[in-house]
Amino acid sequence: MTEQRPAADALVFLTRPGLTRLWTAVRARLERNGLQPTGTVRLQNLDAQEREAMSLLLAKPLTASTATIRLTDLDTRLRASAVGRGLAATLAELGPPLTDRRAARDAAAAQRAGLWSAAEAALDATALSSQPWASRWLEEIRRTGAVARQDRHTATTILTQAIRTLSTLFPGPDAEPTPAHWGRGELATRTSGSAHGLDDGTLLSRLVLRGIALASGADFPVDAPGRRALWRLASVTPDEVSSTVLTYGLRPRGGTWGERGLRERADRNLETHLTLRELRALHLEMPAQARVHVCENPRVVEAAADAGCTAALICTSGSATTVVLTLLDALAAVGCAFAYHGDFDWPGIALANRVAERYGAEPWRMRAPDYEYLATRAQVHGTPQLLLTGTRIEATWDPELAPTMEALGIALHEEAALDLLLEDLA
Repeated sequence: MTEQRPAADALVFLTRPGLTRLWTAVRARLERNGLQPTGTVRLQNLDAQEREAMSLLLAKPLTASTATIRLTDLDTRLRASAVGRGLAATLAELGPPLTDRRAARDAAAAQRAGLWSAAEAALDATALSSQPWASRWLEEIRRTGAVARQDRHTATTILTQAIRTLSTLFPGPDAEPTPAHWGRGELATRTSGSAHGLDDGTLLSRLVLRGIALASGADFPVDAPGRRALWRLASVTPDEVSSTVLTYGLRPRGGTWGERGLRERADRNLETHLTLRELRALHLEMPAQARVHVCENPRVVEAAADAGCTAALICTSGSATTVVLTLLDALAAVGCAFAYHGDFDWPGIALANRVAERYGAEPWRMRAPDYEYLATRAQVHGTPQLLLTGTRIEATWDPELAPTMEALGIALHEEAALDLLLEDLA
């Protein structure tokens, strides 16, 4: 190749097969160098065709099977030749286009930094900013890399939706009122625009569950039952049909088939299991100041039905789940008053505290004298006794109850008071 060759002929020369390996190696080095012609490339096991082509290109004989080429020399040679352009421009002409990998890495790093800065700002703009777990949550999901692997738009959208969802579940004291409990599809629609946004397997659901776990001090779930349990910790029902609340004797005044069905079952002394979906469709208008009894054990409902009791009764089944709270909330909203009875053990007291504090429920045979009477009766009758174990929990409605229970050391399940409860319900 001489300097007098036309540029077009020079470019044709540069596409000779003998230069293919050289351009591949030089291209890789340039892309790593930010497209700057610095450093060297080393080619081994050169054949005769490659040695001839490179000798003509570099204007010096190459006879060895190995050659080390300085990119600065190659750049200078191309500029001075008929090609008339530098190394990077020449390779761009030969194609395909060069990629400045260093610039791409810097741009990606800047994009990631911008992503997390924007996420921190979004978090700070919500009530989550005062929650110690929230910053740990953001740092954890940053470290996992799952969000950063998405394209910029997707990553920004998912982070925004995750923060919006968590701030909805954990609002500050000055936030506008929101439902105390959610269906997952309803929550997803509100915070992501899609009823399926929080479905199992989505990245958004994983991010939100990680936040709920940190907020609740729970382990991150590894299976579907664990995920459902974690949703419920945040008062989110994964679906609206699998969980039910056991009721008896409810006689709402509404005129739809749902209200009529409840009244008919109450008249026939039949218990009813209501799903969250059914509750959302009911109009639970009740008589003014209607008194609703709340128990912990389904056995009380069964016995009340067998005895033909007429009082309204709701069973927590040992846990104030979303569907239970939904029903109680609806009844409280129309002015119902509640009376609560549960187990005389520490978990039973904790559940009773929750119902009493949330609804102002009166204790229903749940004071210290009631416990003392039942414990003494059990001892006199020789009933097998359960030892009271666990950490003492004070009863918010009776400061004497916890010390009395601790002194006698006996745990009493609700069945111990069944005859007395049925008298009240009758």
